[in-house]
Amino acid sequence: MTKAAEELFIAQPSLSKTIRRLEKEIGVPLFDRQERSLQLNQFGKAFLEHIEAMFYELEEGQRKVRDMAGLEQGVVSLIAASLPWIPDLLHRFQVLHPSIHFRLSQCPLAEIPQQLETGAYDFCFLSTPLARSGIKWRPLLTDEILLVVPSTHRLVGQKHIPLREVAREAVVIEKVGSGLRDLIDTFCQQAGITLSISYEIDEPAMLYEFVKAGLGVGFTPAMMKKQANEQLLSCIHLTNPTCKRTLGLAWQEKHYLSQAALTFRQFVMDYFANLEQGIS
Repeated sequence: MTKAAEELFIAQPSLSKTIRRLEKEIGVPLFDRQERSLQLNQFGKAFLEHIEAMFYELEEGQRKVRDMAGLEQGVVSLIAASLPWIPDLLHRFQVLHPSIHFRLSQCPLAEIPQQLETGAYDFCFLSTPLARSGIKWRPLLTDEILLVVPSTHRLVGQKHIPLREVAREAVVIEKVGSGLRDLIDTFCQQAGITLSISYEIDEPAMLYEFVKAGLGVGFTPAMMKKQANEQLLSCIHLTNPTCKRTLGLAWQEKHYLSQAALTFRQFVMDYFANLEQGIS
């Protein structure tokens, strides 16, 4: 309660009175109170859903009015499970559109659909199609997943190896819930192997540092091959099965997209079209 009052710039007693007044008006308690603990109960959670919907509609109205007024400034909200390639994309866009800003968040893959359906974000980047009613998904890039090894590794010099060969290695990999990890687990099931995982990491950007230190081999998308080579790491193609992913952009059909968001969406399509030509 104290932290909430501080964030709202009001006194804590005033906030307590406001909540009690609201509960009296509705006719039921919205919180379970136990000593110094305060937690939403079933009534509070039900009421919160409508409050969030109300604020969502308010935000949608603000976006629409700003566009009607021809305001140049805009904010585009994005969410993704993995972020290592996104800075270059945003930098290139802001060189062309410096007045447009971004709100970017990272969260587990399982939480992304709900965030998109509630309209909390304009777009999300996914490595697998999101098959849900009202959600549009546009494939951007089909990208190979490569094995990355340190410069002194026994496999350096190999152009292709079967995925089952990786079962002999210590592996550094992202935690379950990231799009890339889930795909790799699927490919390993197809190959009939179980990885010997030495380190599970939260931040994909750290993977190269672990591999470079000789703590294991890892997996990286082909679009990140240049960054791996800059770290003096070697990338090897995998076969049986060939490991590929399709990166895509998703958005909610009913969610109002500002001119800034529409401009960004077209830029993303063009960016990945050029990137795929470069990779191929």
